[in-house]
Amino acid sequence: MTTAPETVDILAVARDQVLERGVGLSEEQLVEVLKLDDDHLTDLLALAHEVRMRWCGPEVEVEGIISLKTGGCPEDCHFCSQSGRFPTPVRSAWLDIPGLVKAARQTAETGATEFCIVAAVRGPDKRLLSQVREGIKAIREDGNDIQIACSLGMLTQEQVDELVEMGVHRYNHNLETARSHFANVVTTHTWEERWETLRMIREAGMEVCCGGIIGMGESVEQRAEFAAQLAELNPDECTMNFLIPQPGTPYEGYEVVEGKDALRTVAAFRLAMPRPLLRFSGGRELTFGDLGTKQGMLGGINAIIVGNYLTNLGRPATADLEMLDELKMPVKAISDVL
Repeated sequence: MTTAPETVDILAVARDQVLERGVGLSEEQLVEVLKLDDDHLTDLLALAHEVRMRWCGPEVEVEGIISLKTGGCPEDCHFCSQSGRFPTPVRSAWLDIPGLVKAARQTAETGATEFCIVAAVRGPDKRLLSQVREGIKAIREDGNDIQIACSLGMLTQEQVDELVEMGVHRYNHNLETARSHFANVVTTHTWEERWETLRMIREAGMEVCCGGIIGMGESVEQRAEFAAQLAELNPDECTMNFLIPQPGTPYEGYEVVEGKDALRTVAAFRLAMPRPLLRFSGGRELTFGDLGTKQGMLGGINAIIVGNYLTNLGRPATADLEMLDELKMPVKAISDVL
């Protein structure tokens, strides 16, 4: 088979630019990567893995997440079963403090170094922030020194400062999709509002966790745009979710992203961002299955959520830890991140 010159060029350019010099690909270059055919997927994944090993090392950060406040969200994110605007099966509920402490303890027992407290809200009110404060205090009194992150929606500067004072070290706030596609996904707030929260988080000294969902009707060009916008943000961590069509949402009839297409996207995001944590998050079980998950871990991924995802079931944590052991990828020790 004769290899097209442009294919050779983009992989060769990526090897020099990203692997050797640590400079992420541009939006235009990412479009070329995302349009590579399946015959070049193996080479692409191998290069993305080399980039990950070169600029991040072999360790994998493991995280567990828990929903403190589930359902009843006033926003209309079209992918989300927790929106109160759609007729989904999810109902509003709060987790009590003992339940939060138990979840943090169970997460730490898996070897995870990160525990993320999540709430389905536009932004936190005083009650929610009080619950978070009490929860963090109780987790520490339980003798648990796991890193604590939060995902509580859009913030004011006062709320950012309060979370810093509580000891929250990382904040997750996804941009979800490319700026040009955002209004097709959410209408009750803007991409710019999310960006402003992320700016305040960064300036306050908290780590930034930001990613989105692949498979929401975006074009290849918009996937490249999204990766480039995330690279501009330069997050400490980027979450890679793949759409799970949720009953009752506007996206319930969408098709699941095809595995090879998803792997190509994973590799492209790594080539856009050589250094951040790139975390497998929601939808990987449905999109990849066991074999594809391993391919993703060897194609640029270096962080993973174990257990369940808010309103969706994940794989048992033991299965993922066994996979990492099989791949000879050490779990990042908590002493290295505190």
